[in-house]
Amino acid sequence: MKRDRKLGLLNMAVAAALSLACVGVNAAEEKKPLLNAQKPAATAPVAKPAAQPMDINSASEEQLATLDGIGAVRAKAIVKNRPYARKDDLVKSKVLSDGVYEKIKDQIIAKQK
Repeated sequence: MKRDRKLGLLNMAVAAALSLACVGVNAAEEKKPLLNAQKPAATAPVAKPAAQPMDINSASEEQLATLDGIGAVRAKAIVKNRPYARKDDLVKSKVLSDGVYEKIKDQIIAKQK
């Protein structure tokens, strides 16, 4: 009789633990974000119109400073070391690092006078 009672109590304890675990799971599910179908549809990014490349041999310091990674100090150094035969001369003459040059290389040109 004692053994049956112990098994009954053990079964009740396991059932209670499972019930509590299920309640915890249900509570966690209620906090989940909305399903994808309920979220507003994402809009496609609008492509920017292609701008004319900036000439590093004639652009002002202010214009050069608008390029990604180029501030007032780098813009001044670009102007100071003119003229450039090619745009990659910015790296060869150590005016710009490779990383900064990689960011802007598609936005610049080096026109010859």
